[in-house]
Order: sequence, then structure tokens, then C-alpha cells
Amino acid sequence: MPSATESLRTLLATKRVVITVGAGGVGKTTTAAALAVAAAQDGRRVLCLTIDPAKRLAQSLGLDRMTTEAAHIDAARFAAVGAPLTGSLTIMMLDTKRTFDDLVVKYSSTPDKAKALLSNRLYQYVSTSLAGTQEYMAMEKLVAVQADPSYDLVILDTPPTTNALDFLDAPDRMVQALDSAAMRWFSEAFQSTGKLSLSLLARSAAVVLRGLGRITGGGFLEAMAEFISALNDLFGGFRTRARMVEKALRSPEVAFVLVTSPAPMSIREVLYFSDRLMDSAMSRGAFVVNRVREAPAPLGDADERAIDRELSLRRVTLDEGAAGRLLQAHADAVRLAVLDAKNLVGLAERTGGDVPIVHVPELPSDVYDARLLAQLATMLTR
Repeated sequence: MPSATESLRTLLATKRVVITVGAGGVGKTTTAAALAVAAAQDGRRVLCLTIDPAKRLAQSLGLDRMTTEAAHIDAARFAAVGAPLTGSLTIMMLDTKRTFDDLVVKYSSTPDKAKALLSNRLYQYVSTSLAGTQEYMAMEKLVAVQADPSYDLVILDTPPTTNALDFLDAPDRMVQALDSAAMRWFSEAFQSTGKLSLSLLARSAAVVLRGLGRITGGGFLEAMAEFISALNDLFGGFRTRARMVEKALRSPEVAFVLVTSPAPMSIREVLYFSDRLMDSAMSRGAFVVNRVREAPAPLGDADERAIDRELSLRRVTLDEGAAGRLLQAHADAVRLAVLDAKNLVGLAERTGGDVPIVHVPELPSDVYDARLLAQLATMLTR
């Protein structure tokens, strides 16, 4: 039976799309970048599409910062640390608004309608700040780049959300929002002249909207009606795209890598996500558990006196009581390692052994250069 790291390496070699998912703060973005490096080392042409990465990760790839333009990573950077890329690595950061703008231009019935929507002030808010927009546009961008023959493998780092499931539900939420009764209600009241007709609305609703208009200004209601009418023009295109996104996520070419830490709360969330993927007939490729604490070497019968003697022999001078604190730190490290091991047994039992689980030990520092990123790639796949 292949090891977990061999299974993850096989996943990178055989899939078209790998999506990293998990709670915030578990190292999901760094894991996605390390997987991209590993695949590029094995000869694949890789695009890593990431969401607002940390500056240190950009630096590890030789970039001052990541941008929304595709950046080809210089292979010499990794060759210099003994980790040559026989394939290629390209990094791109998601631009939510540009992705939304491209959809508007593509699916508007006329160029004038596209222009009107792009300049609408409510659209400018929705396309950048509305909850759920980033998740949906991440999926849209994935569908777009999945068809690009320039890449053998696309690795998507999902948005940092409080609920790791948000992006799975994003296509349905988009369709529901565009097809809601309130949207149809506003659209019907928006006349071809571009004016909101309160006479077409129920009397009680018209009274409420007149009051709202006095508070927000009449231009706000007009902008809202224009915005909703324009979205209605796009509805068929968005509905089709949403269904395409859902279908793409269920493709046999796509696999999810579920990233967690040994913390019980993170494990509970990733298991819930795993269950959702199974219910939705989406492929779980592997679990990655970051920052697993390992027990230090046993001290045997060492006591404070023995430690003091050892420090003296090594000519190490510490303040009074240091030996006792070292003993306590060692005991704490053992206890935490035992706790992590117990939590990981629970994870293995819940997954039933059907999905490989890769353990990544707690590293002494953040990943901030090519050497450390390549080392992490090796831990994940070798």
C-alpha cells in the first residue's frame, strides 16, 4: 500500500485541478504553494491561483508581492537550493472585481447594458464587498483557467472565510439571489425609461420605498432599480455559469486537499467539510495536517542536578532555576505531542482509512524562502 505522501504525489501527477480547503490559519495557502512547487519539480506546468497570500510567501517565490497578473517563477531560484523545477510554475492572485467585470461584458445582451452596469455604484460595491462574491468568483476563475492548455495542473487556494464551506454554496447562492422574488419585484417596477415606477408596486411597498428614498436620496432607489434590472438581463448567463461551476467541482479531474492542524476545532471543521464533499459527490484527495508537534527525545532519569552538570560541561551559563524550567518545558512538549497524536488517531478513525493523511511536523519558523518552501514540498510528497 502506498504511503500518504506517495498518494498525494500521485494526486498531483494525475489530476487537472487540486483545491486546498480548510479553516483559516491552518497553513492552507502555504500548503497550496508547496504542492505547486512539488508538481513543478515533477515536470508539470502548474498554475497556482491564490487568494491574498502573505508577503513572506511571495518573497519565498522571488516576488516582491503577488499581483492579479500571472507571474512566471524563475526556476533558477529553486535550482539554487537543490530543488530544480523540471516543469514550470506560475502564480496568480484572484482579482474578484475583474472576474465579475469579465462576466458582465460576456453575458450582457448589449455593450451599452454592460457599460451601464459596470458604472452603476451598487454594482461597484457588490463586485468587491458583498459577502460571498469572492467565493463565487474564485470558482468562476477556476472554470476559466481549467480550460487553459498552457497548464497541466491548476491548484486553487480557496478564500479565507470563517466558514470553509462558503465557496461550495456560492453558485447556488448566486442563482437564488438573482432569481429571488425581491429581484423580480424591483425589475418589474423599473420601466424602459430607466425610472422606478412606484405605481407598479403594492401601495404598502410604495409607501415604504418613498420613506426610504427620503432617507437615502431618490438617486439611491433609481440606482438600485437600474442595478437589479441589469442583473436580470444577465441572469441566464449567470445561471448557466453557476451550473458549470457545480459540474466542474464534481469532475473526476478535480480533487480536494483538506488542510487542518491537530487542534480539535480545526479537525472538527475539516471533518464536517469532508462529510459535505462526500454528500456532494466531490472527490477527497488527501488530508494534510500541519504543525504536528513531535515529542522530544526522552531525558531518562535526568534531574535538575544532572542538567546543571551537563550545562557546566558544555560551558553554558544560564540564570538560576533554568534547569527546572528546561525540565518543565520538556514535559510540556511531551504532553502536547501526546495530545496531537491522540487527536490524529481520532481523525484517522473518522476518515476510515479511505483518504491518505499527510502529517507535517511543526516547523521552527514560517516559510519565507525557496529553500523552506522546497523542504515543505518534499515533506508533503516524498
